[in-house]
Amino acid sequence: MVIYWRPVGLGDWGLPLAGGPLCFAGVERLERGVAPERLPVEALPEDVRERLTAVRPGYGGRPLVMGILNVTPDSFSDGGQYFEGGGGDPAALVTAGADIVDVGAESTRPGAAAVALEEELRRLGSVLPALAGVRWSVDTRKAAVMAAALDAGAGMINDVSALTHDPAAMALVAARGCPVVLMHHQGEPATMQVAPAYDDVLLEVFDWLAARIDACLAAGIGRERIVADVGIGFGKSLHHNRALLRGLALFHALGVPLLLGASRKRVIEGLAGRAVPVGARLPGSLAVALHGAAHGVQILRVHDVAETVQALAVWRGIEAA
Repeated sequence: MVIYWRPVGLGDWGLPLAGGPLCFAGVERLERGVAPERLPVEALPEDVRERLTAVRPGYGGRPLVMGILNVTPDSFSDGGQYFEGGGGDPAALVTAGADIVDVGAESTRPGAAAVALEEELRRLGSVLPALAGVRWSVDTRKAAVMAAALDAGAGMINDVSALTHDPAAMALVAARGCPVVLMHHQGEPATMQVAPAYDDVLLEVFDWLAARIDACLAAGIGRERIVADVGIGFGKSLHHNRALLRGLALFHALGVPLLLGASRKRVIEGLAGRAVPVGARLPGSLAVALHGAAHGVQILRVHDVAETVQALAVWRGIEAA
């Protein structure tokens, strides 16, 4: 049976988690069909200890804030706001504190229909002039869009399909030498929330991401270029999302930086226990972002950049004091 190790006792002492500054004082041993067991860090196998503690190059001190810019008419939160040049200002996100702007020209919200390649390229092209001088990534599943974005200055690929949607995507990313975010998903956007099912969501998502990382390594994509995302809301029920959020620290054992994207998602409504319109989910979004920071994630993908940056600054100020 496969054994998994989740860091626990997160705080300011113990072994450095992903290079620090957060540390962990113990571990939880997980195995399918066996009750979890809390153990001291000395129980960690050496290879797992190395993956859990290794520095993630380019990340440290605080999570990076990734500001969301959807150039679409139908994204679940801000659909149409920035469509066809209707007010999207990437520079404003940077001014608000975004370390990187994530640009998406195809909605992958639950129930969304696929967008033709030509239309996605056209939408992306409409915002390219505003991205001059901005550090940005492209949120796409299509190799041709990835290539166009990289040619236009994108520094990272964010693929909700983890390079499984387009057969040409893996080779493209390997050849271009760019960082890539691999996100877990179950099913296609149009149907993924119909009846998501797992036997053990935490361990199954871990295994799936580990397999995608191995596939990338085999294709020539270095581990230092890979970021993992558990895919909150992508083929998951409220129960599944809660389990992943509670178990986030487990995914540091993948040995790569982690991205958390839960901003304004329906999981916030579910966790709050009452109906919360999308536009009123800022408090919940900040709560999830701080939860991610407290579990050592390296990137937070958010809509509300200034508010998230301030919340992180206050959280760090408390911890520093």
